[in-house]
Amino acid sequence: MKRLVVTADDFGAAIAVNDAVEQAHQSGILTAASLMVAGDAAADAVQRARRLPRLGVGLHLVLVDGCPILPPEQVPDLIDARGRFRDNMALAGFAFAFRPAVRRQLRAEIEAQFAAFAATGLPLDHVNAHKHFHVHPVIGSILIATARRHGAKALRAPVEPGRPKGSGWLAAPFARMLRRRARRNAMDAPDRVFGLADSGRMNTANVLRAIPQVSDGLNELYLHPAVMDQWPGCGPDYRHRDELAALLDRDVRDAIEAHGIALGNFGDFGRE
Repeated sequence: MKRLVVTADDFGAAIAVNDAVEQAHQSGILTAASLMVAGDAAADAVQRARRLPRLGVGLHLVLVDGCPILPPEQVPDLIDARGRFRDNMALAGFAFAFRPAVRRQLRAEIEAQFAAFAATGLPLDHVNAHKHFHVHPVIGSILIATARRHGAKALRAPVEPGRPKGSGWLAAPFARMLRRRARRNAMDAPDRVFGLADSGRMNTANVLRAIPQVSDGLNELYLHPAVMDQWPGCGPDYRHRDELAALLDRDVRDAIEAHGIALGNFGDFGRE
């Protein structure tokens, strides 16, 4: 059976994103959204999610390009002078691996973000991380352990068919390792994920190219829709409106039906 979860990342980052998520779920193919619990519009996102019981909402763990849930004094080694997570993922990843004090702060922040999600009262459909930082083995290990305690059944392991583009080849082995670890811990992880190579540019044409590659098993297509391209925290050069248009496009829906693909969220499909 060809099963496809269509996910919007950055839910709660801005009203422009939340508007797009609601539109794409009610009138398009969107089945899931990943919530930034410390996002500027997180409260608005939670209110909308409560009105959309068929939308599978998960945790979009943020450890870069955002602010922590915990007070700055509890995570001093994770943040910069502005109180935001450090931008250099390579240096941050090194610290997570080799500095036990930093790792303790990391573990506390991850737990705090899961607790903030639990406080919303929403069912936890899945987990993933902003900029796929959870492919880092230390983050992935903590994330899986924490997710299991909080009842999460699914995790995105960003393994896309074809040869990785750009720096993606560096992360690919770690993504495959993350998928194996998730499954060993009784968590669903998609067999294939679409949207990495063209992140921020998943327009109608790119989505239509991805649909024939959906195969038997569990697949995930993720996008970054918004009702405008420019908003605080938007992706540089991302075409957010084009991605929303793809989610609403009738040709996309027709192609999904023509290829015999079942749409749903992770909870709908469950673990086989």
